Amino acid sequence: MVSMLSALPARTGRRSTTALALQFDSSRLHSLRMNRLSEMADETLMLAYGKGDAAAFEQLYLRHKGPLYRYLLRSCGNRADAEEMFQEIWASVIKARSKYTPEAAFATWLYRIATNRLTDHYRKHGKWNQYMQEADADESSAAACAVSAVHEQPEHQVDINQQIERLLLCLEQLPALQRQVFLLREEAGMQIQEIAEAIACGKEAVKSRMRYAISRLRLCMGEVL
Repeated sequence: MVSMLSALPARTGRRSTTALALQFDSSRLHSLRMNRLSEMADETLMLAYGKGDAAAFEQLYLRHKGPLYRYLLRSCGNRADAEEMFQEIWASVIKARSKYTPEAAFATWLYRIATNRLTDHYRKHGKWNQYMQEADADESSAAACAVSAVHEQPEHQVDINQQIERLLLCLEQLPALQRQVFLLREEAGMQIQEIAEAIACGKEAVKSRMRYAISRLRLCMGEVL
């Protein structure tokens, strides 16, 4: 009996060691697989996810979650609303996985969903008319973007955190449609044509909104941009 009891810890230890080894191997394999997936195009990953590859979705999520969330937050200005829309957008991606076809870049498709969701948000909260007001008929109107609170800061303050705060304040002053195209370029890294496709808008209109957005931001930032 004594010998049997003394043997139990040893057997338990071997099982524990084996479990840890298996866990390590599993973690290592997952890491290797994620590294391989990180080299794949978005569209390839989405097609793989449509066939049941959950790791492909994980890679897509990791790749796009930050820019998408910042786009939503800086578009609506409310963290709770942004988080709700963020979850709903990814739920839409999951729901559409088996029907996805790469007719456009995945990012274009993703931000089209996001833009539609933002549109629903503005309509739901009675802000649609405000959202559609561009007020960019001429560049002279850009001066209205300047915020006195921003310019009250001493000119010699060049700390990077203060510059970021200033930029965010200035972004809030942009008409919604101008802010939209600027964020799609800066947060999502999209080109003019991709932005036009994502928001179902003409390329020239996107260029115009981008031009006025940058002009307004430069005025507001005191030509820091």
